Amino acid sequence: MNPYTVAVVGATGLVGQKMIEVLEERRFPLRKLVPVASSRSAGKTVKFNDQPVTVEALAPEVFRGVDFALFSAGAAVSREFAPVAAELGAIVIDNSSAWRMDPQVPLVVPEVNPQALQAHRGIIANPNCSTIQMVVALHPLHRRFGIRRIVVSTYQSVSGTGQKAVRQLEEEIAAGKSPLAAYPHPIAYNCLPHIDVFFEDGYTREEHKMVQETRKIMGDPDLQISATCVRVPVLGGHSESINLQFREPFEIEEVRALLRAAPGVVVQDHPGENVYPMPIHSRNRDEVFVGRIRRDPSIENGLNLWVVSDNLRKGAATNAVQIAEMLTTGR
Repeated sequence: MNPYTVAVVGATGLVGQKMIEVLEERRFPLRKLVPVASSRSAGKTVKFNDQPVTVEALAPEVFRGVDFALFSAGAAVSREFAPVAAELGAIVIDNSSAWRMDPQVPLVVPEVNPQALQAHRGIIANPNCSTIQMVVALHPLHRRFGIRRIVVSTYQSVSGTGQKAVRQLEEEIAAGKSPLAAYPHPIAYNCLPHIDVFFEDGYTREEHKMVQETRKIMGDPDLQISATCVRVPVLGGHSESINLQFREPFEIEEVRALLRAAPGVVVQDHPGENVYPMPIHSRNRDEVFVGRIRRDPSIENGLNLWVVSDNLRKGAATNAVQIAEMLTTGR
């Protein structure tokens, strides 16, 4: 296997740091790591294999000789520099929202639609963190029973907003207040039904992302989805309450069997023994955890699930590295 040069754009941010960590853990065949960030972070170092690596300032020339460019520096940066990196020969795997709904750009979760990689033109989009964990859990059920409708409520950790939000929560818990303002209201001991901006229809951009991205990844433009996204005072790990209506009847034991056999899924479903997914146990794990599996008797062919995953790993960094792995192995 040939070693590769990999650039991580946004290397000093939470997701960028996690990308570097995952590359090391999974022993990605690296010849060289090129950490990239804004000019104010240039010259700093990041650790890779216990060695300091100097961060380079974002500029077109940093992509010369790069095989893979993992972007996690925001949509504006991706819109400007992803085409530059691709033109210079890198395969871009972008974690922002910039390219997700572009019909020419595959939106990929390896456990769900790896075949979409065949159509890439140099840029591949990494889905939203809350979308990734949902589609990993729902894909085997959709194939078997056909999902007619999804109603999802998310409980998303502050790490999804970034380092400033993590510090805000920690300071509010420690001191009762924080000078930081990652959110319009305090987050400690609170829940904010507000992730990203609101649109005229009353839904937020995050909620629209879940609807649009899920349809694209699952290859079902008519899939009916309603989402409510909530920020909660949890440091890491997103949770989702998912209500499904299938087109076909189902048995609970078959649902459990399908989920147990699904790649990337771990079933934790023994509520009588207090065993169910929780974000505190999902942190630093790559799996999607599913529990509270139960029939919804209020609707025909209805099912409820509770789904939890580490938003920085499977919801961002690990999914991106998995995409790169598939491209190196041809799987």
